[in-house]
Amino acid sequence: MDRKALDVITLDITGRSSYADYLVIASGTSDRHVQSIAEVVESTLSKEDGVRSMGREGLREGQWALIDFGGVVLHVFHQFTRESFDLESLWKTAPKRLAPGSERSSEHQPMDALH
Repeated sequence: MDRKALDVITLDITGRSSYADYLVIASGTSDRHVQSIAEVVESTLSKEDGVRSMGREGLREGQWALIDFGGVVLHVFHQFTRESFDLESLWKTAPKRLAPGSERSSEHQPMDALH
């Protein structure tokens, strides 16, 4: 299975939110792809960096997965669900960083799962 996340961006919400400093938003192409991306990120951060999640939601359904790492919250959306939530518009004044090679366009360019 290809676990490459699409359209990965980081929003710096430091001082704008009480629950996190950064939101990492990514897309997957199917329910299983969304689940896989979220699980790989959580596992990798735990094994390689000793970072444990504080909570997780939506992994079972696969349309949207949230993993709370404290100061960083990961959102992985099915491509169509991401448009419905539209977090980028909600936080449009927050500084945004695209993952290298992950320019937003109609032609999705895959990135390794947040690494």
